[in-house]
Amino acid sequence: MTRFILTRLLLLALGLTLASLLIFFTLRLLPGDVAQVIAGTDSSPEQLAHIRESLHLDDPLLAQYGSWIGGILHGDFGNSAITGTPVASELVQKAEVTVPLALLSLLIALLIAVPLGVASALRRGKLSGTLLGGGAQALAAVPVVWAGMMLVIIFSLWLGWLPAQGFPRQGWADPGRALTALLLPAITIGLVEGAVLLRFIRSSTIDAIGRDYVRTAAAGGLTRTRALITQGMPAVALSTLSVLGIQVAGLLVGTVLVEQLFTLPGIGRMLVADVGNRDLPKVQSEILILTALVLIIGTLIDITHRALDPRQREAAE
Repeated sequence: MTRFILTRLLLLALGLTLASLLIFFTLRLLPGDVAQVIAGTDSSPEQLAHIRESLHLDDPLLAQYGSWIGGILHGDFGNSAITGTPVASELVQKAEVTVPLALLSLLIALLIAVPLGVASALRRGKLSGTLLGGGAQALAAVPVVWAGMMLVIIFSLWLGWLPAQGFPRQGWADPGRALTALLLPAITIGLVEGAVLLRFIRSSTIDAIGRDYVRTAAAGGLTRTRALITQGMPAVALSTLSVLGIQVAGLLVGTVLVEQLFTLPGIGRMLVADVGNRDLPKVQSEILILTALVLIIGTLIDITHRALDPRQREAAE
């Protein structure tokens, strides 16, 4: 187990290094002069030269990359090229919206996917099971933005139950208002991601029902549902845990889109604005942090999966 953890941590470090190289050099390939964008079209050559010097844009690319990574390793994510404010402080401020939104979306997705996925598998071949499976397949194909617009029309414009846009200026000082502002965006992401997860849980549960140990438990006097819960669900939970690691990336992409749609001041909305402003110091740090989140969560899930699954531990030994 120790060797597996060290190997996964080594792969995590390698993945982060490759991601940082890809992000940095891809952004440098974008057309246009960053200094010109920042200074404006009527800027003088002296102003452009001053901006290039302050941002080290005339340094060799490898030197710029080394300076950026060196700063991150010391906790310095650089300053915004537009406002001059530290990137780290802005990320912390925006994370107060994005992190609760992502966690609430994941909770809603699980609340939808687990009971309905198991129920759909247990009712396989019946009308209710077919409707659940077909509904999940249709919902999984729905774009997040379209789903959000439909929910806004129904719950904000028609019923008036939830706000359609914005986040309280005082943030989480008023938890009730803040949670209400995040509820509709979280339902939007949770519905789509939950539909994808529901299909997987349904397939895993059907597979578990056909396993010998579940049928043996049922033959021993347990009902099929009780045999599945006691003998089959641990295997379903382990396989679902693996899929959750993959879904984190989709959930973060959904968060970026939903923050734009619902005008939420989170990391995703800030990233879109910074790309438009060509604020490279912020953009490269923001993308790297989002990439790091996906890689770290994937690594933690891999380690947890190995720790909880005795078959994998025995195979490794």
